[in-house]
Amino acid sequence: MKERTSNISRTIVKAMGIFGGAQVISILCSIIRTKLVAVWIGSAGVGLFGLFNNAIDMLSAATSLGIRNSSVRDMAIARLTGKAKLVGTTIAVVKKWAWFTSIGGAVLTIALAPLLSRVTFGTDNHSWEFVLLSVVLLFNGLTGGEQAILQGNSALKRLAKASVWGVVGGLLISIPMFYFWREESIVPSIVAYSTMVLLFTLLFRHKDYTPVKVSAKEAYDKGIEFVRLGIYMTVSLFVTLLFAYIFSVYLNHTSGTKEVGFYQAGFTLVNKYVGLIFTAIGMEYYPRLSGIHNSRMRIHAFVSQEMNIAMLVLLPVVSLFLVMREWIVSILYSPEFHVVIPFISFAILGTVFRAYSWCLAFVILAKGDGKTYLLTELLSTVSGFILNIVFYHYWGLTGIGISYILWYFLYCIIVGIPYFRKYGFSVARGANRLTLFALVATSAVLVLMETRQTVIAVTLTALLTAACLYKVYQLIKK
Repeated sequence: MKERTSNISRTIVKAMGIFGGAQVISILCSIIRTKLVAVWIGSAGVGLFGLFNNAIDMLSAATSLGIRNSSVRDMAIARLTGKAKLVGTTIAVVKKWAWFTSIGGAVLTIALAPLLSRVTFGTDNHSWEFVLLSVVLLFNGLTGGEQAILQGNSALKRLAKASVWGVVGGLLISIPMFYFWREESIVPSIVAYSTMVLLFTLLFRHKDYTPVKVSAKEAYDKGIEFVRLGIYMTVSLFVTLLFAYIFSVYLNHTSGTKEVGFYQAGFTLVNKYVGLIFTAIGMEYYPRLSGIHNSRMRIHAFVSQEMNIAMLVLLPVVSLFLVMREWIVSILYSPEFHVVIPFISFAILGTVFRAYSWCLAFVILAKGDGKTYLLTELLSTVSGFILNIVFYHYWGLTGIGISYILWYFLYCIIVGIPYFRKYGFSVARGANRLTLFALVATSAVLVLMETRQTVIAVTLTALLTAACLYKVYQLIKK
């Protein structure tokens, strides 16, 4: 058992090393891009980026049928059978469905362009910008299909290379756009980014398989299973992004585009930049869970060990984030954005609950239980939206940070019910204790920073970082 645990830990850490490095580079490119927008265009530019990207994400969720994630499960199961024909067939089916959904997404975006402009900005003046963004829907759908094939086949190095070169290329093209075109560069830069990501994804696409031709009918028959799961995922993701979009519009109408920019900046810092940890682990975690979803003992071992590694990595990251929060905001944005510091200081604590719930939620997907996944995500989204509205109304941006903590605490309960009660799975006591310790320790760092005991906070952070690194070494050593 000790050897099995060690092997699991090494696999997790190796996956984090491969894709985590790629994520860091992607984040750095995103930071540079956001910094340039904040400096050259201002908070209104950041807000416009948020509004357009929220609309794109919402439309992608509505038209992609969840193929990017749902097909990973079938791809991983096919790979584990060792049957070359089954792998080739699955890849062909995924590609055909990706083309279908991509074209559908682009057409729908063009049709809804005037409506999107009116809802977002209260005018038809931005209709042609949304028409241009239809290209993004087309390219993103094709990219998602190829990425699913890479992830399902555990080709993480190729997936990482495609991601890195895509975002680097998108950044290099965007920089002169930002400088010369300023606010008018926002939509073209989004299109340029998606174009570069697609080009490099095609360059590094999975090629080590036996090609199999499938007809449209065969693609439908063989792909309908992961599409069913994907539809549940699509509905849940669409509702999530819809509520995020509505909340951004709510902020825009009640407090202005500048407030949207502040919110987007804080949300990006907490949910996306720190979220690279979750993305890095999930690239390997989800396919591995899918292959053993019927084994109670292995699920217990994999989830518990994943949770241990996540907490050991997250604990020092959150602590360092709190200690360096003012520097981080100044470097990534500008002093103008210091108003988000209370927001991100509270919200970052919620990532501990997010990591715990995230480890449980992936099991629902690995089981292929679309109905349960949809129900848990809808409950989570509605809860988060209501909390955001209420807490923002009374306490502004700081209230959203507190809302973030409560939201993911509720999410732990929501996904915990099917995990523990419906499936009868469990989590090792050590993983639960480590999660509690991570929450207490990071809260202590926040209290120390808020009471201006910076030296003690820095000392505690250094001790926590050293202890976590040593523990990770112990887990992965032979």
